[in-house]
Amino acid sequence: MVSHAQTHRLESGGLIDRSAPLNFRFDGKTFAGFQGDTLASALIANGVKLVGRSFKYHRPRGILTSGSEEPNALVELRTGARREPNTKATTAELYDGLEAASQNCWPSLRHDLMAMNQLFSPIFVAGFYYKTFMWPAKFWEAIYEPAIRRAAGLGRAPGVADPDHYDKAWAHCDVLIAGSGPAGLATALAAGRSGARVVLCEEDFALGGRLLADGGTIDGMPAAEWTSRTLAELATLPDVRIMNRTTLFGVYDGGTYGAIERVNDHLPSPPEHQVRQRLWRIVAKRCVVAAGAIERPIVFAGNDTPGVMMASAMRTYVARYAATPAKRIALFTNNEDGWRTVETALSAGLQIAAVVDARPDVSAAHRALAAKAGFPVLNGSVASVEGGKDGVRKISISLTGGARAEVEADGLAVSGGWNPAVGLTSYHRGRPKWQDDISAFVPDGAPPGMVAAGAANGAFGLGACLSQGFAAGAAAAHSAGHHGNAGTPPVADDEAFSLAPLWHVAGKGKAFVDYQHDVTASDIELAQREGFESVEHLKRYTTLGMATDQGKTSNVAGLAILAAVSGKSIPETGTTIYRPPYVPVAIGAFAGHHRDENFHATRLTPSHHWAAEQGAVFVDTGLWKRAQWYPRAGEKDWLESVTREVKAVRSGVGFCDVSTLGKIDVHGPDAGAFLDRVYINTFSNLAVGKARYGLMLREDGMVYDDGTTSRLAEDHYFLTSTTAKAGPVMQHLEFCRQVLFPQLDVQLTSVSDQWAQFSIAGPKTRDLLRDMIDPAEDLSNEGFPFMGAREVALRGGIKSRLFRISFSGEMAFEISVPARYGDALVRNLMLAGKQFGVTPYGTEALGVMRIEKGHVAGPELNGTTTAADLGLGKMMSTKKDFIGRVMAGREALAAADRQVVVGIKPTDKTRRLRSGAHVIPKGEIPGFANDQGYVTSVCFSPTLDQWIGLALVERGRERIGEIVHAHDPLRGEEYDVELCNPVFYDPDGGRQRG
Repeated sequence: MVSHAQTHRLESGGLIDRSAPLNFRFDGKTFAGFQGDTLASALIANGVKLVGRSFKYHRPRGILTSGSEEPNALVELRTGARREPNTKATTAELYDGLEAASQNCWPSLRHDLMAMNQLFSPIFVAGFYYKTFMWPAKFWEAIYEPAIRRAAGLGRAPGVADPDHYDKAWAHCDVLIAGSGPAGLATALAAGRSGARVVLCEEDFALGGRLLADGGTIDGMPAAEWTSRTLAELATLPDVRIMNRTTLFGVYDGGTYGAIERVNDHLPSPPEHQVRQRLWRIVAKRCVVAAGAIERPIVFAGNDTPGVMMASAMRTYVARYAATPAKRIALFTNNEDGWRTVETALSAGLQIAAVVDARPDVSAAHRALAAKAGFPVLNGSVASVEGGKDGVRKISISLTGGARAEVEADGLAVSGGWNPAVGLTSYHRGRPKWQDDISAFVPDGAPPGMVAAGAANGAFGLGACLSQGFAAGAAAAHSAGHHGNAGTPPVADDEAFSLAPLWHVAGKGKAFVDYQHDVTASDIELAQREGFESVEHLKRYTTLGMATDQGKTSNVAGLAILAAVSGKSIPETGTTIYRPPYVPVAIGAFAGHHRDENFHATRLTPSHHWAAEQGAVFVDTGLWKRAQWYPRAGEKDWLESVTREVKAVRSGVGFCDVSTLGKIDVHGPDAGAFLDRVYINTFSNLAVGKARYGLMLREDGMVYDDGTTSRLAEDHYFLTSTTAKAGPVMQHLEFCRQVLFPQLDVQLTSVSDQWAQFSIAGPKTRDLLRDMIDPAEDLSNEGFPFMGAREVALRGGIKSRLFRISFSGEMAFEISVPARYGDALVRNLMLAGKQFGVTPYGTEALGVMRIEKGHVAGPELNGTTTAADLGLGKMMSTKKDFIGRVMAGREALAAADRQVVVGIKPTDKTRRLRSGAHVIPKGEIPGFANDQGYVTSVCFSPTLDQWIGLALVERGRERIGEIVHAHDPLRGEEYDVELCNPVFYDPDGGRQRG
């Protein structure tokens, strides 16, 4: 269905570009608008009043404001993967082809069946959830929680990956300005002229703030002309940067501020190679908050009816967008500023039904205006509003003195005064202070280097905004070290301002304080009666101010009602703690490019490109991409590939890239003594040319890491750590060297990236190496025994390091070459090994062979095991001290019933084992009381032709041969297993020493 008639658009006026018509869709219906519209203004211009439903009661809601404080007009913007829920229609810039849909309604916005919740409103009061869903207890998981989760939330997330990209950037400046209204522009002028580096952030796509709607005269010229000239001058200043579509949302330590720039949100999709949004970290010496003020509602029955709108918003739509929210308007105000909406409406040719002014005295000028335009001025307050989905129909008024009156109108403008936007100034636990003459909180105790100016500081007159902003800009530039000539400040008159505080009009019907969360005045009164008098408790009990608008239009009214029923003043009642972000920020913007494959840096092994050529499947191991297995044509799954690789190594020869191991050179006369203190076993007596397995403990006696260390010279050791702990071990050793043992003459160098290292394993390993290494090198058992280590020459003269180390249980060597030769080495291994049937194998086959051999790894070195738990207790030297020695002897760590490493195998050889299954005594009921351990590592052993594993089991070594039960609640599996020796393959070690 198409509707091109903009029935509520003025024939002329506004800041829209009528030469640029735009089509958009809302809830499947096509409408028209213009460049310069927001979605909200375009909907108003098309006569749309119903735009959403409230969260709890699903009451019909219309547009309330014209800015980011909007609580009602939340829509789903775009479709498909770019669908974005909870977008404020008041800030969504209109573009051609925009797709928007209402949310939190079913089956449609106009006919929402969930509106039946209103029938239960007498019981859906504050604290309803806490009081109701406590009984019966068994209903919680079965009924209550699923129902609450289905009802929770407003919009729908896309459910598929976001196709857009987000960016993060840094900026540094002397003066940061929030807001481009009169105070913000005056601040920029003064600071820029003084020579300061200035960044001005404005959340709107147009600059000027309230000047865009309210106009005025500045320096004897219309506000629009002054704004244009000011922006032109700022554009000539080289160190002034103006960022529109950018909201300053947070204040952090060290003068750091967070800002979100909506780079391409005003387009259907970002242009190619451009981001959608950019998150800025701005470091500023000084900050001036000129974010203006937010007009506050008055709480009365029916105040959420579509067509009830803030007075400033109504005149914004009329003056800036040439869109008329109503044809016959009534005004309810308690202050002078509300009358500006009357003046704007009359100048646009709209009819004023009446003005309801709560102040006892209305100025003669306003009464004369009413007499001339022919509308009544009623002293009193709005008691209730009659209307529905299609807007306001009738307004009931309680007149001063007790009489009542009714006024027919299709729109009601409400002005309860203005609240300075104190959010940014209160983010370091600053508490705003109460100012009686404006009945509002103003900034107090702002973060270091920050000041507020203009309406954000409680100065609502145009002249005061300009003078405060200019003075703040000049002072900020001066304190940042810039003393240029700021010139003369702009001048304007201040508008008259008077206010009679009015927060709540008692009446029959629901009077809403928080529009989005359906918090009513009676909810606040109930919370106070039930003892929730603290504002922080009130907030959480009623959810006041916890919606996407963070209470921008509701908090002060809520505090005032609480104060009234508590018998306190508003400043005595206090405010809640302000926390960023000031506006919702997409998680994607916080992540930036750090997502998917760019979530973190990627490290490639020296053989990566060769492995990719072979079709290897890669796995993320920390930052590394490691070959997991090498599939071949005809192999149906990963298990078949891994089984082939293991068999090839056991019967012939294979190699694996182990360059990811941490590698540290330890140099110095005290290198051996240093290692003695960080390992549980002794290294100072290790012979040159030999390697030794070592185990490190934490201070608390738990195992930290393991690896081999080789002695290459009297004062030179080469230490390896696990891949996962490469960085932490280096950090730990440096701490030990610099803090714990500074007297030792030892130096540490991380060489993890310097060496490419490959493990070559299998009975034909020597045959392969003899074709690679200088023939003068003796690789026999006598010439190069098990755990030998030395430098050797490759054919061609390249120096390398060779270590007789085995993780597979086979006769094996590890060979290291400078990393730049890693790719050449792997290709030469394939060439030289072709005659021996050499097979590359990945981390899965490596894991299978280490489990078959009973070697512990990450799943067993989990931070809760001791050396004794791992079967390595005898390695702990009794002749020296080392880190963790004392704490490892604690009673609980030496208890006889600790969980220790054992092997497991299913009693049914065809049964697959699963990591994580719990070990329960056979015949016992699974549960915490009978839990005796769990399975840490499993694999299918091609050598044994069955699944095997390692487990941590209470008194496991005493129970070898016992049948126990494996309980896997996650997968719903139950089966029996036998506890056995963890060394399944070659228990005497003959093959690795052969």
